[in-house]
This record gives sequence, C-alpha cells and structure tokens, in this order.
Amino acid sequence: MAKSQIWFGLASLLALIVVSAVADDVVVLTDDSFEKEVGKDRGVLVEFYAPWCGHCKKLAPEYEKLGASFKKAKSILIAKVDCDEHKSVCTKYGVSGYPTIQWFPKGSLEPQKYEGARNAEALAEYVNKEGGTNVKLAAAPQNVVVLTPDNFDEIVLDQNKDVLVEFYAPWCGHCKSLAPVYEKVATVFKQEEGVVIANLDADAHKSLGEKYGVSGFPTLKFFPKDNKAGQDYEGGRDLDDFVGFINEKVGTSRDSQGQLTSKAGIVESLDALVKELVAASEEEKKTILSRIEEEASNLKGSTTRYGKLYSKLAKSYIEKGSDYATKEVERLGRVLGKSISPVKADELTLKKNILSTFVASS
Repeated sequence: MAKSQIWFGLASLLALIVVSAVADDVVVLTDDSFEKEVGKDRGVLVEFYAPWCGHCKKLAPEYEKLGASFKKAKSILIAKVDCDEHKSVCTKYGVSGYPTIQWFPKGSLEPQKYEGARNAEALAEYVNKEGGTNVKLAAAPQNVVVLTPDNFDEIVLDQNKDVLVEFYAPWCGHCKSLAPVYEKVATVFKQEEGVVIANLDADAHKSLGEKYGVSGFPTLKFFPKDNKAGQDYEGGRDLDDFVGFINEKVGTSRDSQGQLTSKAGIVESLDALVKELVAASEEEKKTILSRIEEEASNLKGSTTRYGKLYSKLAKSYIEKGSDYATKEVERLGRVLGKSISPVKADELTLKKNILSTFVASS
C-alpha cells in the first residue's frame, strides 16, 4: 500500500508538471511574472487589456492568431496582461485605456507604444520589423466544422453524434470574441469521434437560423444523440465551461488541454471486479476473469472499447503476476512524458488509468 501511495504521489506531480508546461499561444503575464519574462533575452509584445473592454474582445481572435504564429519564434514573446487583476504593472507602464499594446525590445523595460492597425497582419509586420524576424501568419485553425444548408442535416441530425452548434453572424462582436475560445473547444474534442463542434453563419443562411429559433448572436444549441430537436446551451463561454458541459452531457473525460483525465476509461462495475481479482486467491482469479469478460461484453457504445481493455489487462495481470500493473503504470508514465501523437497519448492514458485500479487495489 505504501508503494502505491508513493506512486500516486509521483503520478500526480507528473500530471501537474505536464499540465503546467502546456501554455496558450499568448502568454499570460501578472504583476509577479512580468519582469521575469520582459526585458530579458527576447523581444516582447504586450497587450494590456480589460475583460469587459469591447475593443479588447474584438482584438482577441487577431491577437490569438498572432500568438500562434510566433509561438515557435525563440526571440519573440507575444503576451498579455489583465489590468483589472494586475493594476500595479499596468499603472507602472502608463496604461490608461484599453487595449494598450506596447513593444519591449530585447533586454529593455522601456516600451514603445504600438500605434498601428489592430489586426494580425499589421501586428505581425510590426513584430517582424522590430524583432528582426520573418514569421508568417499561421493558417486559420480548422477544427470547428463549418455547416451549410447542404450538410447541416447530415452532420447535426446524425444520431451517432453529439453536436454543439454556434449560430453566428460575421459582423457580431460577441461572435468574434467567442471565435478563439470556440476553436479551442473543437481542438479539445477533435479526438472524440462521437463529438462535433460546429458553427453556422446564420446571417447568410437565415432560414436555418429561423428554423431553430435563433433571434440573436451568438446562439449556441446542443444536439445530443437522443434529442435532435436541439436544446439551448446556457452555460458560460470560457473554455472550461464548454469542456465541462460536453464532458457531463456526453460522458467524455477531457481537460481543457484536450488530454484525457484520470477518469477516462474507468467503468465502475469493472473496477469493482478488478478489486475482487486483486484480492482473490490463484484458484479464484480465473472465475473472476470470466465475470470481467462477461460484464465487458454487456457494455454498449464507447464503453465497449474500455471493456475489451479491462479484459486484456486482467489476463496480463494473471499471467505476469501482481508486479505487472505497477511496473506497467510506471513505464506508461515515462512514455506519456515524451512527445507522442494525441492518438497514442489517448491509447496509453486509457491503459494507464485502468491499470491504476489494479495498483490501488494491491
């Protein structure tokens, strides 16, 4: 038991480190971190903003695009500061309106105010000129499925899919503010075959918007597998709000970085049988394995995959001995700490989560 507790402590620490290392394309600065990042060995463009500021919301998708484009440029940092939360640093640098954009050359805390157009193209040209780089703007992300009258029914009314739809208008300020967040939601769930994050230009396709009672923008509606009439999404519009909603409604287990959580793949009825298996004598183990296989065969939908994995791992546990689970969890933790594809990461995380039940029961 002591060994298990030590392992879980290390696993939790590893998870924390991994999550902490994953950052947005635009780096968030605070009163405490500002001078640890600015004035060092790279040029920094900083947007000083307020969450309630309309112009800041309009700039947000353009600034995110800029951040994504310069993410791999080692000599440049694209950053932002919430002046509602971090007033002292904003006051220090003379910020009196929002958004204020300032350029801090490499090794300097003396800023130059940016006075150009507030779009990604103009900002990129400015940063390239000041920073001596030649970075090109990244292509727009494509994880949000674009709906039209031609594909709406095929995608949204598919009874094998849970679909979240944003009905928007291109001229709508709130829609523009939501765009980068909504794209991140789509990115989080891009590995989930049964989940679709989509949008429809309801200004261009008014009849579809009217059909679903759209009277303002953006309007968000959720079309689960069992209710293709649709239901209003009335939750918050932060990334965590959307991720929590989809996880709850669909039964997925993703965090805001798109990684599977420690709950992914866990089936309570099979977990209970695993605990029995671990505690059983050698003679009893085969009988319990049969019960695991039987229970797994009764699972439906996405849990069918998990059931097969439980059965396979239970067999390996019996054949390879009680140390198998602990050693394999440790090995999987090391592999997951490396750079691997999202598909492979999902596969190994599911295996690690289920094996952790064997370890915890030892």
